[in-house]
Amino acid sequence: MIDIATWTQAFMDALDASFGQRIWFVGLQGSYGRGEATEDSDIDMVVILDTLSADDILTYRALLDSLAHRDKACGFLAGWEEITHWDAADLFQLYHDTLPLRGSLDTLLPRLDDQAVERAIHLGACNIYHGCVHNMIYAQKEKTLRGLYKQAVYVIQAIHYRATGHFVRRQQDLENVLDAPEQAILRTWMNLRAGQPVELADMSQALLAWARHWVILGGRAD
Repeated sequence: MIDIATWTQAFMDALDASFGQRIWFVGLQGSYGRGEATEDSDIDMVVILDTLSADDILTYRALLDSLAHRDKACGFLAGWEEITHWDAADLFQLYHDTLPLRGSLDTLLPRLDDQAVERAIHLGACNIYHGCVHNMIYAQKEKTLRGLYKQAVYVIQAIHYRATGHFVRRQQDLENVLDAPEQAILRTWMNLRAGQPVELADMSQALLAWARHWVILGGRAD
């Protein structure tokens, strides 16, 4: 598996050489950020610059091309002004699921109110519902369903946060503090991640029913 400490140091060195004092924030998301990475995990980097131009995007792409494990590198790149005007529902997950390596996102906290959390839940459920229906009719792809279950974990984190005020980053820790419907969805995702075969029809129906529930609730608790 990738030595993430070594990789991120090389990444930070290359980032400093390319952008210097223009760097506002750098963070690590995803399974490497949570300490749950596997051989298949991507390296999800969050980089926020003072501003972002098309040339900056090309520079960043070239930076990634110079590093080892280029095929695993992904994530989020933006300018600071854009982030301060970003949809608060998206910022909820960005803030809570990002391990800071440099800088802080704490200035975003005033925007992450109950309404933002409920919107994150509702939009996430709507997208999963639509994705399930589309996949069941048209694509019928196992990879798509896996992706939808992965998205559901982010919604479940928001549901738990809305109920408790506590964000649980690690999926293994989250499993034991959920209500039964969310626990079932999370366990299905964890089993899929561990290599369990996809049961396309049954798993699609289960996820669709769960998403429908939260679409109708509008992101609010029962």
